[in-house]
Amino acid sequence: METYQFVTEKNIDQFNQMISAKTRNGFVITEHNEKLPYVVLSKEKKAVRHSLHLFLTCITFGLWSIVWIYLSITLSRKKNILVAVDEDGNLFEDKCLSKEN
Repeated sequence: METYQFVTEKNIDQFNQMISAKTRNGFVITEHNEKLPYVVLSKEKKAVRHSLHLFLTCITFGLWSIVWIYLSITLSRKKNILVAVDEDGNLFEDKCLSKEN
């Protein structure tokens, strides 16, 4: 495997640890490049149980609606992220734009 000068063994270990932490969190690797160390990870959207949240909103006199709205917005989207090592050898994570069908 040919690597560039800015990639050190320490950077690769941190890179692999970050990838394994993301995969434990539910992300799946969709694209991987070892020559230029980067990985594109994606996480599918989750369904929100609206009947449960409606019940909790009624019980708490509307206070739970804030949580319900937050969960509806954040969990209803597919997430794509890029994890890579930059030219200075630093790890970074960035959101990727994805085509929604």
